[in-house]
Amino acid sequence: MSEKLSDEARGPLLDPLLQNGWQMVEGRDAITKTFVFENFVDAFGWMTRVAIWAEKWNHHPEWSNVYKTVEVVLSTHDVGGLSALDAKLARKMDGLL
Repeated sequence: MSEKLSDEARGPLLDPLLQNGWQMVEGRDAITKTFVFENFVDAFGWMTRVAIWAEKWNHHPEWSNVYKTVEVVLSTHDVGGLSALDAKLARKMDGLL
């Protein structure tokens, strides 16, 4: 079971993500990022690659896709906020670009 990120763990896990375009969601303990691709096929292909990891880790993003743009929000519902799984999935998303 995941645990909500402690204050001590937030900096080391979230700071690199925030420096790489992720942002905190206002009014919610979650992070968000917008990914823009060349076209719909590239966006959907990336989502498919991410989905394989999300399923493997049993940690699924909130996301939407409109043409070549994918909006992502990550938070762990079971803990009511951010967990290490969110940081792990965000790093994987960035790495699959």
